[in-house]
Amino acid sequence: MSDAFLRLDTSDLPSPCYVIDTARIEANVRALRAMGNAADAKVLLALKAFSNYAVADLIEPFLDGTAASGLWEARLGKTRFPGEVHAYVPGLKVDHVAEIQTYADHLIFNSLSQLKRFQSYVSSDTGIGLRINPRHRETAIATYDPCVPWSRLGVPASQLDGDDLNGVDGLHVHALSDSGYDAFDRLLTATEDRFSDALKQVEWINLGGGQLLTEDAYPTQKLVDRLVAFKQRWGLDLYLEPGTAVVFEAGALVCEVLDIGWNDGHFAILDASATCHMPDVIEAPYTPEIHGADIVDDPSEEDAKDPRVVRLGGPTCLAGDTIGTYRFTAPPEVGQTLIIRDQAYYTMVKSTTFNGTPLPAITLWDSVAGTLKVIKTFGYDDFEGRLV
Repeated sequence: MSDAFLRLDTSDLPSPCYVIDTARIEANVRALRAMGNAADAKVLLALKAFSNYAVADLIEPFLDGTAASGLWEARLGKTRFPGEVHAYVPGLKVDHVAEIQTYADHLIFNSLSQLKRFQSYVSSDTGIGLRINPRHRETAIATYDPCVPWSRLGVPASQLDGDDLNGVDGLHVHALSDSGYDAFDRLLTATEDRFSDALKQVEWINLGGGQLLTEDAYPTQKLVDRLVAFKQRWGLDLYLEPGTAVVFEAGALVCEVLDIGWNDGHFAILDASATCHMPDVIEAPYTPEIHGADIVDDPSEEDAKDPRVVRLGGPTCLAGDTIGTYRFTAPPEVGQTLIIRDQAYYTMVKSTTFNGTPLPAITLWDSVAGTLKVIKTFGYDDFEGRLV
């Protein structure tokens, strides 16, 4: 885990507040560019994970474009970010097809039925792709695994024949989540084995995201060698679409302790909410790291008596709005600032105002230069305006 946020001065920040470390983002995208160059692959930012266009100029020299999962994400990618746009939408409406192709360089269909219904609506200027489902499972959490039985995402090999890919330029496969190289290697092998005929009929393949490509221990050379061999074997243009990897360890959620109490154990209520501001904490679930505290996965009876061991939760009425249980060096106090680490991805894009909970401000911070700028705050109008 990066120690950069240990240097963050929170004294002038609003609370709660997402803080984005631009220096770390630049380091991440530089590394991704080097991977892409070495493997002769294009690299796209997956907007579903992170879509703050305040850093668009920063990433422009390093990434080739964006990957969108919806109509409005495609529009955002076209109007706010540089480069090409890959758009994949699991459920397309017929009246959206005309608009989305004005934004997308490649429009990827989720099913054969979508492909057959909408292919004639797509202009010759827009490439057509099809999402395939290798039915190879590498993701432990079923919520994030498109290869589970009865999945609605992508076409299994058993449903394809030679004529189905007429007019299709490329394939899209995505079946990983916070995975390492070995999982990717196995997935790619399964894809090659099960879709060998399809791979011979197209010009490009988008290999999705879900890999922690910018983690310090990631075996970059293994990935490059695997992609080079794949490209030599099949002669396809390659795309990768990392999301988490672009902003890995490049964000934090700064928040404040609002209240402290005891009920079979010590608890604290924060102005940051798991359900509103960090929904993956509940959906995965997982426990995020907090500066100055250790995670306590299975609190004992003795832990429950220790005022330094505190279960943290949000200010909403949802009983399960729990962030995790932590052991602090000293009991936390009302008004104390906490830094919840690695909160750039799948946070701002998924945040809500449930219970009228305010949205966190957004701040850009350069951990090398030390500059800090609040770029966005949210008020009551942002909450009210969504309701009528």
